Amino acid sequence: MVQETLDGITGFDASAHLSEETNNAAWNAPLGVLTSVGVSAIFGFFLLVSLLFSIQDFDSTVNSDVDQPVLQILIDIFGNRGAIALMTLIMVCVWHCGLFSMTSNSRMMFGFARDGGLPKFFDQVDTRFRSPIRTVWLAATLSFLLAIPSLGSSVAFSAATSIATIGLYISYGIPILIGIIWPSNFQKGPFNLRFASRWIGLVAVLWIGFISIIFCLPTANPVDSQTLNYTPVAVGIVLVWALGSWFLWARRWFTGPVRQIEAERAGVDISDPAALAEAERKLYGDVGVSESK
Repeated sequence: MVQETLDGITGFDASAHLSEETNNAAWNAPLGVLTSVGVSAIFGFFLLVSLLFSIQDFDSTVNSDVDQPVLQILIDIFGNRGAIALMTLIMVCVWHCGLFSMTSNSRMMFGFARDGGLPKFFDQVDTRFRSPIRTVWLAATLSFLLAIPSLGSSVAFSAATSIATIGLYISYGIPILIGIIWPSNFQKGPFNLRFASRWIGLVAVLWIGFISIIFCLPTANPVDSQTLNYTPVAVGIVLVWALGSWFLWARRWFTGPVRQIEAERAGVDISDPAALAEAERKLYGDVGVSESK
């Protein structure tokens, strides 16, 4: 239950991932994050209350023949046709959530490629669509490949969702933890939590540590090959690879994110990915822009 809840409390950081395409991002990006959380909390609360008060019989809902309690609630209230219509609407909403997550993911991959963390093949911005098309396809392909094992195994699906949730929240926790340990090296922007930032950050780090442990535990007893939670294995492989690559070779050449201050001072519109990439190519070297039409 906790996993499904936290799966839904994701995507609020998309405003940060798309900040390079946002006007006055220093203010609007954090406001977008807070607005996303607030609006989702309000509408989610009323949705949950509506579903709970619409349950006709608890046992028949939990042990529904359709194996989906929410769908059973809709069938009991609206009938088969009404339930199909509403579930179709839900699936469309979920599809748009996935699309938006892939959009923000592609922007992160483009940023990594531009900063040297991924092959330079992916640091291209298409001048026609003003979008990093190559990283869009990279995100779509990797998402598709990750989902393939889930088609025939509920264990694989549970592991995939757990990996995604843990990986997402660990990525949130690392910069928060760094800001707590070395506050003098953390430069606050115009939008910040002031004196409460360290306390809120500490609570966030503790919560992330807690859910990371919970999501690595088996979901059923007895534990066998079908009920074993493979999340620790997958997350461990990623952590070992990331840390190992950093200490073995990446720390010798990776200098961090490409700075945009010089481009902004030069009068470049940093909200335009194509213009920003072209300016950074001139300032920092071979960062190309695709000329496809």
